Amino acid sequence: MDKTNNHNKFLKLRKAYPYFVFQSYSIIRTKTSLQIKFLFDLAGQHRFQPEMEIPLRDFYPLENLPDSELENLVFQIGMVELVSYWKAACSPKVMVRAGHLDAEQIAWWKKLYFHGLGEFFYLNGIATDRTTFMEITAEGEAKEMSDLSLDMEKVLVPIGGGKDSAVSLELLKNSGLNVKPFLLNPRAASVRTIEIAGFPIENAAVVNRKLDPELFKLNAAGFLNGHTPFSALLAFVSALTALLSGTGNIALSNESSANQSTVPGSEINHQYSKSFEFEQDFNWYLKHYVHPDLRYFSFLRPLNELQIALLFSHLPQHHFSFRSCNVGSKTDSWCGHCPKCLFTYVMLSPFLPQEKLERIFGANLLKDRTLLPVMDELNGKAKVKPFECVGTPEEVNTALWRAVENNYVDKQFPLVKMAGSLENVREKESFQRLLDSVNRNHLLPEKFFRMIKKALADATF
Repeated sequence: MDKTNNHNKFLKLRKAYPYFVFQSYSIIRTKTSLQIKFLFDLAGQHRFQPEMEIPLRDFYPLENLPDSELENLVFQIGMVELVSYWKAACSPKVMVRAGHLDAEQIAWWKKLYFHGLGEFFYLNGIATDRTTFMEITAEGEAKEMSDLSLDMEKVLVPIGGGKDSAVSLELLKNSGLNVKPFLLNPRAASVRTIEIAGFPIENAAVVNRKLDPELFKLNAAGFLNGHTPFSALLAFVSALTALLSGTGNIALSNESSANQSTVPGSEINHQYSKSFEFEQDFNWYLKHYVHPDLRYFSFLRPLNELQIALLFSHLPQHHFSFRSCNVGSKTDSWCGHCPKCLFTYVMLSPFLPQEKLERIFGANLLKDRTLLPVMDELNGKAKVKPFECVGTPEEVNTALWRAVENNYVDKQFPLVKMAGSLENVREKESFQRLLDSVNRNHLLPEKFFRMIKKALADATF
């Protein structure tokens, strides 16, 4: 990618498309679903109409959610949905006609957009700043916060199909709480996860999201493209689903390492909308503009990736069904060549025999010399981490060391022998410290925090 050309493209597109409009949204209630559509306008030259559909469930008391409160949530979802379309031309002015935003909200959204697009700006070589990259004006009417009574014994658990959400669901389902899985655009792995855990799809909250094909046409025509804060969209959609079901808790599965920047020494983080900073910001937003009692927290925030891998190793029913590979998501497979595949393989290596890992992934990734550049990005030798949801170099290096100590991994495997980082973690204490440490920067209610500590105490290896 020619970053210089892309910055020049950024400047030209901003001049050619000086404004972006969040024009309106529509909500249609039917007997079987809630249908939502947004209307965005790019400088009068392109229109986008993304859609969402929420199939109704027996546990949605839809009649209890007034139109005014429903509109508030839909409007907020539109505010995060628009960034996927805005980034095509990065118009300097965003006009919000679909609703009202006060000064604090505008500042909040600008922070989310700027940091959530940090990877997009970095990889495209776009030089901009949080003040000038976008001006937001709001011309619409104010929306009403919800004051519905929420059941604090109910928990909504977003499920993506990877190991983390499987751990959360399995720990929470036996807690005595009323647990409901939540799936946004369900894929085969996420459906398998909930079914293996004992939740049929009919008992899960489901939202189907559809992008406007016009965006793909612009991408093909050479407009700007890149990563957006998808987890922020998930946050707002899960909030709507929680209110529909009268649920007081939304329990994510983001771990402590999601806080680490992808580009060392910067604020650029592929996982920004999974970070603790965003989690805190979103809770503030919920309490001031959505519902004062709705709780949004990451159930796994006290844990690191090594601890999550340990807990997952005790869930053999999920070992051959989970998927974390983005490249293989459309084919429900592990590609075996990306940072996510290699990272997951490495983290499970201290806890699962190599023969089983080879059956899960279809190959021994630690023997694949073509993955050496990827290993360098994971173990800290390269300057930049992969732009994927992966853990820290310390977690990777410690996992490799322990896998060798366990005799699960041959120290002569190419990626182990040539990684060049194992000397940093030769001490047994490094591994044990990671397994014993608990991140105190979290928003877990005490009941949930006790569950995490008990799960760790009960886990063996």
